[in-house]
Amino acid sequence: MQRKTAQDFDQELLILFDAYVHGTIDRRGFLDRAQKFAVGGMTAGMLLTALSPDFASAQQVPKDDKRLKTETLEFASPNGYGTMKGYLAKPANATGKLPGVLVVHENRGLNPHIEDITRRLALDNFIAFAPDALTPLGGYPGDEDKARELFPRLDQSKTIEDFVAAANLLKSRPEGTGKYGVVGFCYGGGMSHNLSTRLSDLGAAVPFYGNHPKPEDAAKVKAPLLIHFAAVDERINAAWPVYEAALKAAAVRYSAHQYPGTQHGFNNDTTPRYDAAAAKLAWDRTLAFFNQHLRA
Repeated sequence: MQRKTAQDFDQELLILFDAYVHGTIDRRGFLDRAQKFAVGGMTAGMLLTALSPDFASAQQVPKDDKRLKTETLEFASPNGYGTMKGYLAKPANATGKLPGVLVVHENRGLNPHIEDITRRLALDNFIAFAPDALTPLGGYPGDEDKARELFPRLDQSKTIEDFVAAANLLKSRPEGTGKYGVVGFCYGGGMSHNLSTRLSDLGAAVPFYGNHPKPEDAAKVKAPLLIHFAAVDERINAAWPVYEAALKAAAVRYSAHQYPGTQHGFNNDTTPRYDAAAAKLAWDRTLAFFNQHLRA
């Protein structure tokens, strides 16, 4: 059966789903309001299932791919939640030291999609590390709804320290060059932005449709930025002009791209919001950006 795309759903329903994903409405609220779109034998529950991630069909790099070495690492986060876990992927037969990329998940923790993204980066000759912000709550629970419910229980002031600790771990890996960047999606895009204001030795930051820092924090950014935006994403895009002005005033090196016709989450190939052409272009730009700034 052919996978559905965003064009198969009413735009109002897609906006409703985005609100559900980001906690503005709960599951019951989504189902109640989605009922009017349930036609032709569909139910609101079936619509939710159709819009939700299908990890298995979207996996690009198998967990046991022989070209890679992967492991789950524990690391100390003394200013955060104490002890954290993350997923490390690297080429199995690397020659010489490699730069690192920190991968920051969406607001559901380290799910199979983000693990797959981490393996993809490793196949492109990076040491890729994806921490799980949900570690102090037991880790990603294997259920997107449960993960979404857990996420607001995190103390974000501690969680950002966990990602700072993860960055320090990545840059100190013996098989690494010490150069590293960060890429993140949605919540992770916002975290990538935040890390760019915190980490003076960050080599490159690539936020995908993430919340922006406070304009006054733009002056703290030392890393070059590559910022990806969806076209239909008012929740994120509305704040961009003010932050862009702050980046310009601070003489930060940045480039920004908005992808026509795309929805928030267009890079995530597990859901119908995925846009294959835009995702390929954005990812090609991301890899080129990391190669430019981390391998020199």
